[in-house]
Amino acid sequence: MFRKILFGAVSLVAMAVGAAQAEDLKEFRIGLIGGENEADRLRNFQCLVDQLPSVLGVEKVSLFPAADYDGTVQGLLGGTLDYAELGASGYAKIYLQNDKAVEPILTTVQTDGATGYYSIMVARKDSGIKSLADLKGKKLGFADPDSTSGYLIPVTSLPADLGNTPVKDYFGETGFGGGHENLVLEVLKGTFAAGTTWGSGVGEFSEGYTSGNLRKMVDKGILDMDDLVEIWKSPLIPNGPIVVRTTLDADIKAKFKDFMLKLPETDAACFSAIQGGDFKSFTEVTPEFYAPIIAARKAQIGG
Repeated sequence: MFRKILFGAVSLVAMAVGAAQAEDLKEFRIGLIGGENEADRLRNFQCLVDQLPSVLGVEKVSLFPAADYDGTVQGLLGGTLDYAELGASGYAKIYLQNDKAVEPILTTVQTDGATGYYSIMVARKDSGIKSLADLKGKKLGFADPDSTSGYLIPVTSLPADLGNTPVKDYFGETGFGGGHENLVLEVLKGTFAAGTTWGSGVGEFSEGYTSGNLRKMVDKGILDMDDLVEIWKSPLIPNGPIVVRTTLDADIKAKFKDFMLKLPETDAACFSAIQGGDFKSFTEVTPEFYAPIIAARKAQIGG
């Protein structure tokens, strides 16, 4: 009887401490996945650092740029980050390790209303490579092992367009470019004969499409699309999620979600900066939206 009372008392104390910790949240921590110049990432998200403290009732908002995708993934798994925007494969990696660690709450809507994007394979225009057939036996570059468009989807979708030949058997060699931006730069340098990155697939390739890595590089003045040619485009990929730490205070989650849903109208420049191009809006999502990617990642790389 005494043990039951004691256990109940301890449980109530733990709940009270937990509630107090939630109410006393002083810092909201944003994880920024790797793959783009760190200074650019920090600058693009500064608008959230400026606006979110008053919205969420916290003292400060901090940005944590990771060197690669996995740095942000591990921060979310460890509970040291409160919010991040991930690719679908990055979310799948978290889900397969701990499906309670984060909640996907929102994703982007393209300017044409789609909630997906594409893996885009590019090569140097002056390389003479114009098709997948021209790449047989050559070196293919991927962006990051945890990237959806830069690795998971090409590895799982390309074989159907390669005469059902596995990627490892079709290409002479494969490697990683250290993120999407650097991957494209390595293709331009000649390190890879071609490489996989991402884009909306909406608008003109000559402009880097309406959003995505190519568009961001064009807008920053570090890429001239006349130097590239598109070799392959994947099937439509679900847009990656905005995720929040599951144990985050419910009131803060609600305030954050409401702020983000309204952001395209309240601050279009901030919305464009954090998303890297032109999008229409955010829309709500649940884990079910990413079920095909979770299954693909589990089958391909196991988590």
